[in-house]
Amino acid sequence: MVGGSVPVFDEIILSTARMNKVLSFHSVSGILVCQAGCVLEELSHYVEERDFIMPLDLGAKGSCHIGGNVATNAGGLRFLRYGSLHGTVLGLEVVLADGTILDCLTSLRKDNTGYDLKQLFIGSEGTLGVITAVSILCPPKPRAVNVAFLGCPGFAEVLQTFSTCKGMLGEILSAFEFMDAVCMQLVGRYLHLASPVQESPFYVLIETSGSNAGHDAEKLGSFLEHALGSGLVTDGTMATDQTKVKMLWALRERIAEALSRDGYVYKYDLSLPVERLYDIVTDVRARLGPHAKHVVGYGHLGDGNLHLNVTAEAFSPSLLGALEPHVYEWTARQQGSVSAEHGVGFRKRDVLGYSKPPEALQLMQQLKALLDPKGILNPYKTLPSQA
Repeated sequence: MVGGSVPVFDEIILSTARMNKVLSFHSVSGILVCQAGCVLEELSHYVEERDFIMPLDLGAKGSCHIGGNVATNAGGLRFLRYGSLHGTVLGLEVVLADGTILDCLTSLRKDNTGYDLKQLFIGSEGTLGVITAVSILCPPKPRAVNVAFLGCPGFAEVLQTFSTCKGMLGEILSAFEFMDAVCMQLVGRYLHLASPVQESPFYVLIETSGSNAGHDAEKLGSFLEHALGSGLVTDGTMATDQTKVKMLWALRERIAEALSRDGYVYKYDLSLPVERLYDIVTDVRARLGPHAKHVVGYGHLGDGNLHLNVTAEAFSPSLLGALEPHVYEWTARQQGSVSAEHGVGFRKRDVLGYSKPPEALQLMQQLKALLDPKGILNPYKTLPSQA
């Protein structure tokens, strides 16, 4: 996405693929300790067999490593329910630039002894140390998972649906995703996935996870009845069967795949105030006009994360010039973030100033100089060339 793990000049590639062992799992606490090279999907299978789930779920779970997930502070589809890895990672083992092994691989949920050093490495993208092992808290596996897929007449109704959803579903709400009509059209055109509801300007996917199937289905049914009756939703369908649940999730998870088949894709991963989330899509669509094939918006509305994607027949410097720095300036005016979950890497290191003040950038440079004075850990990444 941002070139964080891609060598650009003279780097040596370090692979943790063979560090793929589960070191321990406690069936009472749900605490998993594993090496950094474990694939997320394999860890998911491991803990699900023991009636737990990973607090993190990504479309790339079949190939990504847990160490990389932690190093990039990956967000994903369960963020709304379980929060970020800053909260679920309990401990880390990290190798520093000078070869020192920093053993903070605790399995304690509470430890108030001094600085919480592991937080420095979560999201640092490998620039401060190499994560070699992770201790992570896994939540119990829900006994009932329900999904609703809804059509909304406008983005204002999407926001009202989210507000109503939080009030009526409360503790069982685990995901609230949205996509616009163009996303659905492209998914249908390139992947031949049919919409289960009538055509609408916006679509919403809601997931609930709980311990009582009857109770959860009743709450979700009451919510849908209210949403349809009040005009927030024009059409909807609900799934409790796992086959249909996966089918509905595919409509959301495969949007990126459909976009990649539409042409060259300019991708922006933005964090914005929820009420302004779609405004930038409308703005960019008007700004680019016929110069872009499609301008779409989708993402994790539950945590204010928009994926703004623009497709074109091929890469165009003039189109890029129309997008940047406009998108970053627009985001900065809303006090948003130019990278919600994809990280900084090589591509976004020089736009950090749109989201961080000079004092913060200077402190980041000082931390880098302290822990990696020779600049050998993931060089040329994450930090701006000049702070």
